[in-house]
Amino acid sequence: MKFCISGNGAMGNAHAKALKAIPGAEITVVQSRTQEGADKFAETYGIKTALTDYDAAVKRDDVDAVIITGPTQIHADQAETAMRAGKHVLIEIPMCDSVADAERIVRVQKETGVTAMAGHVRRFNPSHQLMNQKLRKEGVVLQQMQAHTHFFRRTNMNALGQPRSWVDHLLWHHACHTVDLFSYQTGEKISEAYAVQGPYHPELKIAMDMGIVMKTPKGSICVLSLSFNDEGPIGSPYRYMCDKGTWVSFYDDLTDGFGKKLDLAGVAPSMNGFENQDREFIAAIEGKRAPNCSVADALDTMKLLGKIEDMLLANDPK
Repeated sequence: MKFCISGNGAMGNAHAKALKAIPGAEITVVQSRTQEGADKFAETYGIKTALTDYDAAVKRDDVDAVIITGPTQIHADQAETAMRAGKHVLIEIPMCDSVADAERIVRVQKETGVTAMAGHVRRFNPSHQLMNQKLRKEGVVLQQMQAHTHFFRRTNMNALGQPRSWVDHLLWHHACHTVDLFSYQTGEKISEAYAVQGPYHPELKIAMDMGIVMKTPKGSICVLSLSFNDEGPIGSPYRYMCDKGTWVSFYDDLTDGFGKKLDLAGVAPSMNGFENQDREFIAAIEGKRAPNCSVADALDTMKLLGKIEDMLLANDPK
């Protein structure tokens, strides 16, 4: 399986490291906005071809699949270009930042028949995979999921501390993780959602704080806090408060409610969520089946984000 990675930022690096750990996976091309960035990435990971032209990169004969990790605002156009070139695509979260673009991506996937996956990596972290087993197979009932996604990001920087060419978004990017995970873990479509947001940043033109509450038809609730104003460690812990215990997930680690770490050996092929996700992408391509978190599967999350955005704009039109 030969890959093109589009984008040389934090997520591009995460996927490159993951693919390097998967037998039979080869990164043949990296494409980036600048030649300097592409060359540096290629040197780091031993990639032969480094380009700035996206169309040329994805149409090459030595590319079977494309992993899109660049600016959210161009995900939909890039995904359509790759799919119409007959390439399979994995689109980093969020797969786009509008319901219309999400519907377009799903429509093009159906027209072309290629494998198209949305990069909701939380589904593939070993910690959340073990919780999925408890909730879906062992009869544990989720009463409340409590999550917070906090950063200190008052300037336009990425997770590596490098300047971004585009602006991140609490709702369409960071809330997207939790909206999808909550629905996935409960096995239900979210039936109620309410949201509030704080003041907009004067230059970034986005809300810097946000709160979202969700509920499923069977009564599970989720309380999500998001902020770019938190001076502390970057992180997204999830607290599962259930009828038979409490567990806390932090990326690829899981503890009980009192902080005792659980052994996750054997839960997933890897202890790295990105590697598990990329393995699922490859397995779906080879098995000619829909992947866990196909773009069609992710559409409900995008539609709910659209409804929340409408709610926020109606209450605080900025």
